[in-house]
Amino acid sequence: MKHRAVIIEDEARARDFLKNLIAEFCPQISVEATAANVEEGVAIINSMNPAIVFMDIEMQTGTGFDVLEQVKERNFHVIFTTAYDHYAIKAIKFSAVDYLLKPINLEELQEAVVKAVNGIEQKAEGNKIEMLIRNLRRPAGEDFSISLSTSEGVEFIQLTNIIRLEANGPYTTFFMKDGRKIMVSRNLKEYETLLTEHGFFRLHNSHMINLKEVRKMIKTDGGYAIMNDGSNISISPKRKDEFILLMSERNLNLR
Repeated sequence: MKHRAVIIEDEARARDFLKNLIAEFCPQISVEATAANVEEGVAIINSMNPAIVFMDIEMQTGTGFDVLEQVKERNFHVIFTTAYDHYAIKAIKFSAVDYLLKPINLEELQEAVVKAVNGIEQKAEGNKIEMLIRNLRRPAGEDFSISLSTSEGVEFIQLTNIIRLEANGPYTTFFMKDGRKIMVSRNLKEYETLLTEHGFFRLHNSHMINLKEVRKMIKTDGGYAIMNDGSNISISPKRKDEFILLMSERNLNLR
């Protein structure tokens, strides 16, 4: 069974190139229609109810986010396309929505399509899009929310509610302020890339912490951090100096 897809892209050559790539290398989906602007994009999504939407971020008449805000239903998987490292890429990553940088790489396209097809049955994409819109609209100074896919569904968590992360092979467990533990099937390295700029620090090969949730740092016994949930996290010798510097900037109680 092929899944219905549409392409919303204002550059004719880019639109045709992507359509041809999909036709030749992505047999799981069928491009049923294309659109060249925001208005056309909204119309074909509302009329066709596609499973997958390939969406250019910047168009002459607006953005792909304008399309998302104007459609009647958001029960589809969206894959954004952009020619550069757009300002919204961070919000897209936090919302676990896929994107492709132009010129589109065939391997990355195929990976995104496989992921989309696998996710269609979970029916969680509308929630991810709602999270993306919330992240884009968040007031200045407010933290991002992050989308965490678990075996039971998708949870949307504000960064301020996370105390620490712990790696377990290909899995990562999030430890929350309310005492909950959320396990996801992504490795810690992926979250390190995403969270480092937002007050998180990889203290050890297996641990990443929210710096605001450090209660105390102990310099003896090799060094470890005491978190607000009472956990003690060992400090990697390679990261100790950087961590002490970060904590000194916070005037944290060190001993």
